[in-house]
Amino acid sequence: MLIVQKYGGTSVGDLDRIQNVANKVAKTKKEGHRLVVVVSAMSGETDKLLGYAKHFSQIPDPRELDMILSSGERVTSALLALALQAMGFKSISLSGRGAGMITDKSHSKARIDHIDTARIDSLLEDDTIVVVAGFQGITPDGEVTTLGRGGSDLSAVALAGALKADLCEIYTDVEGVYTTDPRIEPKAKKIDKISYDEMLELASMGAKVLLNRSVELAKKLNVNLITKSSFSDNPGTLITKEEEIMENPVVSGIALDKNQARVSITNVQDRPGIAAEIFGALAEANINVDMIVQTIGYDSLTDMDFTIPKTELESAKLVLKRFEGSVGGIEFDDNIAKVSIVGVGMKSHTGVASKAFKALAQDNINIMMISTSEIKISMIINLKYAELSVRTLHATYELDK
Repeated sequence: MLIVQKYGGTSVGDLDRIQNVANKVAKTKKEGHRLVVVVSAMSGETDKLLGYAKHFSQIPDPRELDMILSSGERVTSALLALALQAMGFKSISLSGRGAGMITDKSHSKARIDHIDTARIDSLLEDDTIVVVAGFQGITPDGEVTTLGRGGSDLSAVALAGALKADLCEIYTDVEGVYTTDPRIEPKAKKIDKISYDEMLELASMGAKVLLNRSVELAKKLNVNLITKSSFSDNPGTLITKEEEIMENPVVSGIALDKNQARVSITNVQDRPGIAAEIFGALAEANINVDMIVQTIGYDSLTDMDFTIPKTELESAKLVLKRFEGSVGGIEFDDNIAKVSIVGVGMKSHTGVASKAFKALAQDNINIMMISTSEIKISMIINLKYAELSVRTLHATYELDK
C-alpha cells in the first residue's frame, strides 16, 4: 500500500515527539508500505516566527511573511528525515518546491493548482521514505506560498490524491471524530466511520478535528481519510464515501459553535433587490453570513435575521451603518450559540427535528432561529444553554449507546 501520513504541530512539538513520530513511521514502513509523510511546524513555532516578523512591521509584506512562515515546516521535515536515517531507513526531506506543490499566487492563503509528482514517484521507487514540509507550495514563477489555516492537512490530502495513495492518515492529539466534544459530554463516543458530507457539516458547524477545506478536497479527490492520535495505537475514524458505510445512523454527531453573533434588521422596505444590497455589502467586506431568516412582509415592510461569526461583528456594524436611515432598526446579539445535529440517516427518517425541539423545550431552552439541510439541523440558542443543549441532544439521540 501507498500511505500518506500527516503529523500536526503537537505531534512534532519537541525532539522527543519527533522521535515518537519516527518510531510510528518506522513501524508502518516495516509492515511493507510505501510512505510519504507530511509534517507541520513544531507547536508554537509559527507564532514565534510571526512574532519575529511583527517586530519590524505590524502588517508584514505577504511575500516575505510566507518565506518566514514556511521555514517552520522545513525544519521539522529535515529533523524527521534525520531521525529516520539514524534508525537505518532511507529518508529524504522535501520542501513544497521539492515536492512539486504548485499553487496560485495568493500569498498566505494560496490554493493548490496541481502537483508534479515525478520526483516523489522516483524516490518511492527507490524505497525511500519521503518527508514533505506541509502548509507550503510554490507559484509557477518560483515564489514561495503558504496555504493558510489547516494547510498541512491540505498538503497531505492533495498529495494522497495526486499519488493515488490507498490511504491518507491525519495524526493529531485526539483519537478521531467523536459524537460530540468529549470535554462537554464525557459520554461522547468515537465514530468508527463517517461520510465526507457528515464530516463537512460537523467541521463547518464547529467540530475542530479537521477543517472543511481538507474534507472537501478529500471528497473531490476520492481520498480515504483516517484521523487518529499520534500518541496511541487506536484505530481512529475513517472518513469515506457514504456507500462505503454499511449502516448509516440517523444522527452521527452534535456540533457546537460559540463563535456566532445574530443581526436583526427590522422594518426593511420589502422590495426586489434590498436583500442583495445588504448581503452584497457584507460580502464585499468578506463577512461570512450563515443562517438567514426573513419574515413575510406587511405594509411593504419585512424583518431580517441572520448570523455571522462573532469575530466579524465589529466589521459588520461598520458595513450596516449605511443602512441605518432606511430601516426601522439594527440590533446585534453576540450572546448566542449554534448547536447542530448531523446525520446522513436523516434523509430517510422522519421526526428527527421534532424530537430535538421537544427535548430542548423540556429543558426550557428557547430556539431563536432554525436552519435545515438534507443531513443537518442547526439551531440558534442563548449562549448560557449551549453546553446543556449539547448534552440534552446527545442523550436524546442515544449517541452514548
